[in-house]
Amino acid sequence: MNETLKLGLILLLITAISAFVLAVSNNATSAKIEEADRIANDEARKEVLPNIKKFEPLDKVKFNEINSSNEEVTEIYEGKDENGEIKGYTIKTVVGGFGGDIEVITGISIEGKITGIKVLSHAETPGLGANADQPEFQERFKGIPTDNEIVIVKESPANENEVQAITSATITSNAVADGVNLARETYNSQLSK
Repeated sequence: MNETLKLGLILLLITAISAFVLAVSNNATSAKIEEADRIANDEARKEVLPNIKKFEPLDKVKFNEINSSNEEVTEIYEGKDENGEIKGYTIKTVVGGFGGDIEVITGISIEGKITGIKVLSHAETPGLGANADQPEFQERFKGIPTDNEIVIVKESPANENEVQAITSATITSNAVADGVNLARETYNSQLSK
């Protein structure tokens, strides 16, 4: 019995030290991780809404109104020119894919056209759904008007609102389109003038 107690105390001591080391390392790296995420998001905004001088987060009250009805919309930024005039929006959404959540940022001009999309993070199958973050797939969304729902098709698109799926990754393709459609619906119902 005494040996069991001694072994239990040793295990307790090892786990307590491990937890302390993990807490310290998390505290030391969390600021750097947040900064890296901020830089990646800034670059993604510039990529999906090009030729914009500055990006500002949407007013918190308005964003909270939008987010309360749709929690999958996680951030909205206004893209402004050098005179401070709004030229478009970037809308970040999180939707469920085949392997887990997919985070997509969509750029939409004030003319109601998709200026670009970028898959920021995913847990999709390498070589299949993971191809959603490839420029070849993301370029397929560029220039599509926000008027109609975007539909994923397996063949070459016949209509302006159709996007060809990634080969052998229809679920992932549909999930990305769902994220873009959420952004499109948010723009049409809440942001377009």
